[in-house]
Amino acid sequence: MTDREQLLVELVDEAGASIGACSVAEAHAAPGRRHRAFSVLLYDEAGRVLLQRRAAVKSRFASRWSNTCCGHPAPGQGIAEAAGLRITAELGLIPGHSTPLTEAGVHHYQAADPASGRVEREWDHVLVATFISGVPAPDEAEVSEYAWVAPGTLRAEISARPGSYTPWLAGVLDVASGTRQAQPGHA
Repeated sequence: MTDREQLLVELVDEAGASIGACSVAEAHAAPGRRHRAFSVLLYDEAGRVLLQRRAAVKSRFASRWSNTCCGHPAPGQGIAEAAGLRITAELGLIPGHSTPLTEAGVHHYQAADPASGRVEREWDHVLVATFISGVPAPDEAEVSEYAWVAPGTLRAEISARPGSYTPWLAGVLDVASGTRQAQPGHA
């Protein structure tokens, strides 16, 4: 089994240009180093979004509800390719489960996890697709449960109980829905 904290991530500058690499653990050590990431939102035909609750063993924001899947591409790896691999690893969904992933924009954020002391400082490519078929089969080391939720209901829940959700989820929803001015991604 791979120690995901030792995998390399791509460091980026304030414009999203690559400036090097470091381990996942180093990128998330306080005060955090800006690095490339991705967040995926799969929608069903009714417009609901597939959420996952992060497993209790996750090193950052454990047991919080979040977008369908998220992760970090390896330096030089395509964003959609990396995202497709994570969807399979985390949720057991194979290629063809959705329409092709499309980048909606980039969400920049920084958030400290009070439980672990680790910091997210990410240049987060937001990818969206429509779910076609299949049934999620989550890896218990990654995902403790999943749910389909209408975006309006989700926004109300995030406002009412922000500590139950990852700090990037609201911004990812904004980019996906076009309610924020999305900045073009840099591959």
